Amino acid sequence: MKIAVAYKWAADPSEASVNADGEVDWSRAKPAISEYDAVAIQVARELADAAGSGLIGLTAGPLEVAAPLAAKAALSRGLDSLTAVADDSLAGADATRTGRALAGAVQRDGKISLVIMGDCSVDEGAGLVPAVTAGWLGWRAMLEANRIEIDGTGLLIERQAGGAVEKISFAGPAVIAVAAGAVKPKPPGMKDVLAAAKKEVIQLTAAQVGVGLAQGEVLARARLETPARRGVLVDATDPAAAVARLIGSLATDGILAGGPK
Repeated sequence: MKIAVAYKWAADPSEASVNADGEVDWSRAKPAISEYDAVAIQVARELADAAGSGLIGLTAGPLEVAAPLAAKAALSRGLDSLTAVADDSLAGADATRTGRALAGAVQRDGKISLVIMGDCSVDEGAGLVPAVTAGWLGWRAMLEANRIEIDGTGLLIERQAGGAVEKISFAGPAVIAVAAGAVKPKPPGMKDVLAAAKKEVIQLTAAQVGVGLAQGEVLARARLETPARRGVLVDATDPAAAVARLIGSLATDGILAGGPK
């Protein structure tokens, strides 16, 4: 079993600001590996050790994702090597193009049979890339995994599903997204940082992994309008009258059937 873990080199939203017109200003936000991806890397490292496998890092984005600073930040967390689809055409890529880039890198390797990812990216937070990547690969997608174990020739997954915890055993290639609280990631030490500089980094272009889809253009972005709220105080001295007035107010606002819209 050859294992890979995908992560995103993205700006920290806690350092971003919002302009008066609702536009998010990312100019002062420094890129980093998010907490979600650090969790995924830790889970993948432990699983690779249990399987006696190496661990490949996967990332996709503009050229900066393969820069020494970005590569060392990932490799120092326990990756054995890194494959970066680094192409400025992938700057701001949506889930479809990002998933295609990651899937193309997996297909190009030819031996990877398990890809682990974080719950979502720290900047977009859509949580779509794991399923999209699995779709491009034609593999099983598993989300919200709290625990992953080697089970003979397959995997045993424990995940949250609604208000229950499911245990699922299966064999075959898969893309698994781990829950944000699955483990507590270990920060890299100086020894890890120094060792990262000696590890292999493979850099690919978007064309080399088959990313040929055009991306839609965002024409405008504005602050979401919040509807005005109206407070109604009901005197409960007379319970029957209070209930009648409350029902009448809800019907007038169109919340209850029969009232004006």
